[in-house]
Amino acid sequence: MSLVCIETLIEGAISGKVVSFPTDTVPALAARPDKGDLIFEAKGRSKDKPLILMGATAEYLWPYVCGSDQELQLWQEVAQKYWPGPLTLVLPASVMVPRVMNPLNQTTIGIRVPNCDITREIMAKIGPLATTSANLSGQPPLEQMSEINAQFPDVLVLSLSQSQEMILASGVPSTVAKWNKIAAWEILRQGAVKLKF
Repeated sequence: MSLVCIETLIEGAISGKVVSFPTDTVPALAARPDKGDLIFEAKGRSKDKPLILMGATAEYLWPYVCGSDQELQLWQEVAQKYWPGPLTLVLPASVMVPRVMNPLNQTTIGIRVPNCDITREIMAKIGPLATTSANLSGQPPLEQMSEINAQFPDVLVLSLSQSQEMILASGVPSTVAKWNKIAAWEILRQGAVKLKF
């Protein structure tokens, strides 16, 4: 498929296709949460590597996690401090999370609100999306939309000008922090955000 405008990309994602667009870190492959298996298939991704759920705002994402009122308050305080931004929170998953998001472990889900207007505009019209970096599994993330279009011919890739692409992505992955009731937060991947609690 060729590079597409934002309206075509949104229509395609709603109908269940895999799409690709920039974020504040690296470009994403994305699909409706219930179509996450298509991302695993496109990337050749191992089932033990879960997808991340991105949303336009934190309010879109809280229904997908479950915890005590106290935990939810703590998570929301962290979200208010660092979102939108390159921080993924891995939290206990609610029953709303489709099995295909995390095939081998349905107990957790990674959630994030990216600091990228285009990404949030797309998700505001579709709802939260299952996402991961745009690359074949084991290879470095692709950073240009034209490269993604060439490597994933069946994916709807957002058309951007070269200047837009250079402004949008930092190329640095998000920090991934997992909630652990005993030790509070465990850093699974140190990325762009240095957490301070």
